[in-house]
Amino acid sequence: MQMYSLALPSNVYAGFNSLNQIEEILKKENVNSLTIFIDSTVKTFKFFKDIVDRIKKENIGYTIIDNLAIEPSYYDIENIMVELNECKTDFILAIGGGSVLDIAKLCSILKGAPYSIKDLLNNPSLGFKSIKTLMIPTTCGTGSEATCNSIITVPEDGIKVGIVNQDLIPDYVILDPTTIATLPKKLIASTGVDALAHCIECLTSKKSTPFSDLYSLAGSELILKNIKEAYLNSENLEAKMNMLLGSFYGGIAITSSGTTAVHALAYPLGGKFHIPHGISNAVMMVPVMEFNKESCLKQFSKLCDILNPNMINHSLLEKANHIINEIKSIVNITNIPTNLNEFGVTKKDLEFLVTASSKVTRLLDNNLKELTLEDIKDIYLKVLD
Repeated sequence: MQMYSLALPSNVYAGFNSLNQIEEILKKENVNSLTIFIDSTVKTFKFFKDIVDRIKKENIGYTIIDNLAIEPSYYDIENIMVELNECKTDFILAIGGGSVLDIAKLCSILKGAPYSIKDLLNNPSLGFKSIKTLMIPTTCGTGSEATCNSIITVPEDGIKVGIVNQDLIPDYVILDPTTIATLPKKLIASTGVDALAHCIECLTSKKSTPFSDLYSLAGSELILKNIKEAYLNSENLEAKMNMLLGSFYGGIAITSSGTTAVHALAYPLGGKFHIPHGISNAVMMVPVMEFNKESCLKQFSKLCDILNPNMINHSLLEKANHIINEIKSIVNITNIPTNLNEFGVTKKDLEFLVTASSKVTRLLDNNLKELTLEDIKDIYLKVLD
């Protein structure tokens, strides 16, 4: 029998008012000085001001690092480490989207380390955690708060690279819908579909396990049942809470299984054209799933049976088509772009896209259906005029 494992953050607090746990966490870890990584826009939110008040109440010193790139390169990490290594800090608090969390996670294994970020690009296993972390996501998409991955750009190659190391898994996570209460609709859409891609890709990965399937299916169900409501009704915090949970479950699934061709083909779009990660995955998801369909009928059927019990006696193909049509419906309702031309990508870029994505073998090798260079080209052509 196949051996499989499950790695999770040590402590997870979720639900309304779970931000109230911050003080207890800081007391438990005997924190004297912490560094806060945060999106600059999030600094203006009331919930962040409340967090700072809690930190001050505990007489804990803190430094804020908010000059963070949206799609960070390893150069950005090098610059941040110069700043961080000058700080007296014994704990990292990260508040933001996937890029912020990924940066903070990398810093937790780089602070005071004898190796550099470039060394980790060549050999991620070198990394070991030197400082504990608390992750508070402010989007409902990346799942970074649960994963052992950090994604950074290598500008000279025009690609993104995933650094994978178990020590990147956060120590503490807080999932509170307050943090996404005012998240713009377009980010609910793009990050939500990104999270859905995580769940469905992990479900259809060669590396899937009973553990990853458990979280993939649960995450997919939460997202598929709540993303439209979260997008259309900004006041529905219950739907947004379910999106946070779905995203978190997707992150757990990534660590247990792994994403596939959707992410592989999306990486060059972020690396060279700086298309946000969530949008890149959202654009590529339907064409890749249509390509994969014949190899993933059983997996799509499992998901369909959960979502639509009345289709239990339908054929595997009908169930697969139903799931893909549901994804198309979400993309349509949430106004996610379906063509790369909107981002300045044209057929002149096709050769680069095919070559760059074909090198993301870490993810392509997970895909149940093998992709040739011609297959990759055909998929890109579906989103290029």
